[in-house]
Amino acid sequence: MANCDECCGAAATQLATRQRGVLKTVLVINAIAFMIMVVAAVQAHSSALLSDSFDYLGDALTYLISLWAVGRSGLAKAQVARIKGRLIVTTGLLVLVQLGWRMWHPVEPLFAWMGAFSLLGLLTNGLCLMLLYQHRDDDLNMASVWICSRNDIIANLSVLLAAAGVWMSNAMWPDQLVALGLALLLLRSGLAVLSRGSKAVQAG
Repeated sequence: MANCDECCGAAATQLATRQRGVLKTVLVINAIAFMIMVVAAVQAHSSALLSDSFDYLGDALTYLISLWAVGRSGLAKAQVARIKGRLIVTTGLLVLVQLGWRMWHPVEPLFAWMGAFSLLGLLTNGLCLMLLYQHRDDDLNMASVWICSRNDIIANLSVLLAAAGVWMSNAMWPDQLVALGLALLLLRSGLAVLSRGSKAVQAG
């Protein structure tokens, strides 16, 4: 029995070590991506690209909190999931605020910048998704991280679509439409993570 407990304890420690390593890696990747993308979004006058950059910031904060939760109790992970849900919802609300500001200060986006940096973001998020894939079902903490990365891929593809729309229509509405869709996606995902975390807290 003692040997079994020691074996289980060692396995849990190894899993926590692997989780921390992956989270540190994707945290650094997303922090760097945020700094690059926010500059690109401002230069491109793109609400969709700026929405994507806000998502990187939210992800970096989420990964930082997730690092703290690794190896802790199920209740602690559930509480962290609620914090992450609130962060994702806040990011969605920031996107809506920025979109409203852009409607009052219209500028046609630069589709070439949008396309180039969304492709860069797609490669970056594809790497993060690949790193997190094997941990997506570990626990609530890692599952919520997986949801964040999955949303990033959707966001990158959406910005690519917006860039194509701006190019074909020579107008800014495709960019605004995609930014609105990304904001709604963030709100929906954030509320889902918040709900799962709240249920887990109540059950614990």
